[in-house]
Amino acid sequence: MRFEYLLVLLLTLAGPLVLSRDRNLSLWKTPSALAKTLMLVSVPYWIWDIAATARGHWFFNDRYVFGVWLAGLPLEEYLFFPVVIFVSIFVWESVGYFLKEK
Repeated sequence: MRFEYLLVLLLTLAGPLVLSRDRNLSLWKTPSALAKTLMLVSVPYWIWDIAATARGHWFFNDRYVFGVWLAGLPLEEYLFFPVVIFVSIFVWESVGYFLKEK
């Protein structure tokens, strides 16, 4: 399925994105800090990923990606790191909120 990687990313992001709008979570209180965090962590991983892919450490099967490539990586791979980081921050904030409740 050509959109499989993108579909997995969207499904991974869907729940946390919707639930992150809860006013009790501090996730969106400083959106610029969230954006900076996503970029600060993503950029080194993108550079590392480009180098590792160029060296042949791994590859991306055309059968499962959308087909838009930049610097040897599919679009989905550029989305992977911000999605995983966002979901991780969401889980961190959620656990922190619920631990405060108890």
